[in-house]
Amino acid sequence: MAKATSKPAVTQLILVPSIITLAITGLRLVGELQHWPKTFFNPAAGGGGSIIGITWLVPILGVYFGLKLCRAEAAPSSPRRAIGCSLLGLIVGFAGIFVIVAPQINLPGKPVVGMVLLVLGIITPFFGWAALSKVLLSYGYAARIPVVVLMYFAIRGNWGTHYDVAPPNFPTDVSFWSKYMQIAFVPQMFMWIAFTVSVGGLFGGITAAVHKGKSSRESATQAA
Repeated sequence: MAKATSKPAVTQLILVPSIITLAITGLRLVGELQHWPKTFFNPAAGGGGSIIGITWLVPILGVYFGLKLCRAEAAPSSPRRAIGCSLLGLIVGFAGIFVIVAPQINLPGKPVVGMVLLVLGIITPFFGWAALSKVLLSYGYAARIPVVVLMYFAIRGNWGTHYDVAPPNFPTDVSFWSKYMQIAFVPQMFMWIAFTVSVGGLFGGITAAVHKGKSSRESATQAA
């Protein structure tokens, strides 16, 4: 069977995953508004540990996108480099989050430093596997832009979901826009994008390594 030689379009790759992601976002909102079991629909600030959520899709889609690109002959030249760059991006991204949220960090221009680190966390995986990083970046925004729009209305209406509930230590006297930027826009448009590109890239890189090893074994078998 002949192998595909054309790389699939980004929109073609992310269309169905983006629709599934949007459906899960909608389901989670309904579940939290209806007070369904917290194990599945955690309405607390951050919503950590909720079984129904889009965060869990990132490693799965990293494998899916990685496999699709490998089969389309758009694999990285070095899966090891792809994995390493994704790990580095993850570390840099988490460093950016830590700088922004940790009260013990008291640097001049602290938010700017954190944002720069987050941007670097997004960019770094591109040096290992640009094709996959581009797909993950596009998917990340397709997944998170609906969330950031949803959070605008949730915060406005005080819906009592994880989309609008602030962390326990969050100031209560801040303006709507300050709260929106801090708990919605910056996390969704930068923190979660860095997470998506680096974690997705890590799992995609591992997939590329497995695929390369399998292809090498098949080639050796055919040559024998």
